[in-house]
Amino acid sequence: MDVWRKLRFKSLVLPGGLLLVITTALTRLGVMNISLSVVDLYYYTAFVLGLLLSWRFHSSRTFSVLIILLLSHRAIEFFSSGGSATGPGLTALEAVSFLLPLNFALLAMTQERGFTLTTVAPRLLVLLVEAVFVAMICRPQPTAGSGMFHGAVFSRDWFSWSTIPQISWFAFAVAMGTLVALYVTHHKAFESSFAWALGSFYLALSVGGVGNAARAYVATSATILVFSIIEASYVMAYHDELTGLPSRRAFNDARLQLEAPFSVAVVDIDHFKKFNDTYGHDTGDDVLCMVADRLARVTGGGEAFRVGGEEFSILFPGKRAEQTLEHLELLRATIEASVFHLRGSDRRASPRGPDRRKTGSRKKKASATRPSQSSSSSLELSVTVSIGLAEPSAKYSSVERVIELADKALYRAKRAGRNRVELGVSAPVGSKKKAATRLA
Repeated sequence: MDVWRKLRFKSLVLPGGLLLVITTALTRLGVMNISLSVVDLYYYTAFVLGLLLSWRFHSSRTFSVLIILLLSHRAIEFFSSGGSATGPGLTALEAVSFLLPLNFALLAMTQERGFTLTTVAPRLLVLLVEAVFVAMICRPQPTAGSGMFHGAVFSRDWFSWSTIPQISWFAFAVAMGTLVALYVTHHKAFESSFAWALGSFYLALSVGGVGNAARAYVATSATILVFSIIEASYVMAYHDELTGLPSRRAFNDARLQLEAPFSVAVVDIDHFKKFNDTYGHDTGDDVLCMVADRLARVTGGGEAFRVGGEEFSILFPGKRAEQTLEHLELLRATIEASVFHLRGSDRRASPRGPDRRKTGSRKKKASATRPSQSSSSSLELSVTVSIGLAEPSAKYSSVERVIELADKALYRAKRAGRNRVELGVSAPVGSKKKAATRLA
């Protein structure tokens, strides 16, 4: 399982799913009905902490969602006058159940722009309009708006178990579908936390919107968002934003835990600077992501890290160098065989004039990516990597010295023609093939 799959599964299930399961279990067991003060402490702590963290980490979308959750629930409690959600309280619950998922979907589709006036002002205006709307239809005297959510498309018997109207369930389904689609597209914990928080709030509405159980579910919605901020901060600190691989900080932490026997491989993309100059940094980023994806799938129990630029490292805890050579050679060959397409309409899709003039003179020694045009509209490109490998020895026993030895082996691989694996404690091994970019 590669690093992206691990992150996707983790961000999808944790912490939202786990927190919601725990809250549901405690509610079903009646734990949440024991002490009002405990539930209130949980409720207000979750919201205060969430608002502070979202402000500190400049997450205006999470801040807005927390405000909407808090005001929505307080509106239901206010119009219910501390009792069950009937009359104006029921109308407020129905209005909130319809408006809330739409707000979630809209906020999830907007880009994060921090706390700027142009970002905050429109959201405050929308929130004000919605608050006025809810207040108007929840007036004590009978109004036409009190029954506006009572329409039914399906049999009412199917929804007799819930106080949430059918149109609100439809809005909930649309919002959840939007959040799931965004998560599948972007693979960010933000979208999954929104989905779990919305689900938790709907459980609060399903139990009447007022009372200890409802407060517990609403507090769990806020807690899910709090943990999503913490998780996002952790990912930013320990994972490379572009490739998703663990970053240098994670590498430094991991190497402190290494004990002999172990092996360290240093990987470098061949002629990456030339590739960037020829095709542009956007295409260079695509190359980094492709190589990182292959590195994340390295076999033999290795874990890959991006330590900077086009340089990567792979740690093999408990494995000697000779045990990892086969896996590294397979990795090298897999990257060499991987291709990706570059659109011919890109103004930098083909090499610049100077590069084309130099191609002939460098043909024998170049191992950079060389494109061939398969059609008038696309190019098929490939890259190669050089790998240096080392393990502890009597002379090089510390992790730092082993990394230095692997670096020296990498330089030998570069000098020997690139696209090969070099062992830092013995004669060169691996392929002596020249790097090639093939024409489809």
